[in-house]
Amino acid sequence: MKVLHVLDHSLPIFSGYSFRSQSILNGQVALGLTPVVLTSPKHGSQRDEVEEIDGIRYYRTKISKERFISGLPFVREARLMSRLAGRIREVVDTEKVDLIHSHSPSLNGLASLWVASRLRLPFLYEARAFWEDAAVNHGTFHEGSLRYRISRALETFLFRKADKVVTICEGMREDLIRRGVPPERIQVVPNGVDVDWFQPRARAGNLVEKFGLNAKPVFGFIGSFYRYEGLQFLLEAVPALIEKLPGAKLILVGGGYQESLLREQARPYGDSVIFAGQVPHERIRDFYSIIDIFVCPRQRIRLTELVTPLKPLEAMGMAKTVLASDVGGHLELIRHDKTGLLFRAESKDDFLRLAIYAAEDSKLRQDIGAEARRYVESERAWSHVISRYSSIYEDLARSKAAGVAVTAIR
Repeated sequence: MKVLHVLDHSLPIFSGYSFRSQSILNGQVALGLTPVVLTSPKHGSQRDEVEEIDGIRYYRTKISKERFISGLPFVREARLMSRLAGRIREVVDTEKVDLIHSHSPSLNGLASLWVASRLRLPFLYEARAFWEDAAVNHGTFHEGSLRYRISRALETFLFRKADKVVTICEGMREDLIRRGVPPERIQVVPNGVDVDWFQPRARAGNLVEKFGLNAKPVFGFIGSFYRYEGLQFLLEAVPALIEKLPGAKLILVGGGYQESLLREQARPYGDSVIFAGQVPHERIRDFYSIIDIFVCPRQRIRLTELVTPLKPLEAMGMAKTVLASDVGGHLELIRHDKTGLLFRAESKDDFLRLAIYAAEDSKLRQDIGAEARRYVESERAWSHVISRYSSIYEDLARSKAAGVAVTAIR
């Protein structure tokens, strides 16, 4: 079966979105499927072209040069969807695909739906987050605003019209059911981990020396510096953490729009807080290796209650103790005192209590890390996760064929 994946962006751009996409594509090749990729204009390509990465064809869509319309509400988005729909049609005709699998955001999905419905192709839409909620946290628009309501309504329309919908967690699935999407049309394909790549390893001595980490414990965060990640809260707890645990270090790996604000907030703490900057993917395991306690202090908002993150799973794969806030997305991944530790979201006292509890007990960290690794191997290895797509595709193809046959008879 040849499947066209319509993506916002892909490798060589590094992001959680592109890493999940690449894992899906590689896993599907291993299953005997033939994935083909089309990226949207937001990938930033300067021309329509095709390239090959790891034996998979990637069709690129050139970025629009019409700058003068970019400031008009929804006009830019409408032009993007029109451009993308035309490109999808071109690739479908060239590749003779059997199925269109579009991945969020909804601009991709709406363009794909338009093409799939006209060509009577099976159409699967995969939602990895609710983008209107992410936009609220980023300050793009406010919850309940006209733009928020329109964005939400468009994606709800898409969910209802898609032949099948995939989400990455149960929280999102339940939200879709509340929006009126039939439960039998929704499948969960969660985030996973390459357990051969992310596995326990010795501390990277060069980083220990570079950052002066001989005195333990080391708390760490790896990811994008978004407001909902709770890094401001984490930095507010640093003085009390150092008072209770002299010599403790906090290392923040990554970057994002909050980076300058966080650096300014951390200035009084000197070398107790380390900003490592953006790190190439091939070196990320070295940074996990020097962290004793991986911290995920997400704020309690709609997005974090419904959506599961990827980074805690990578840390768990490396047998690290994850200390996370008890938002809904983390509750799907972590069993308290078994595969990780959960503190009351935005409670500094509870965070400090569990941070000290974990820092002072190396045997506890070892036991939790081992159990976390076992969980990832058995439940979240990409090889197991990706296999779910085969049955989803087969069921979708059968259902679509039956529907077309009934229509023809009528």
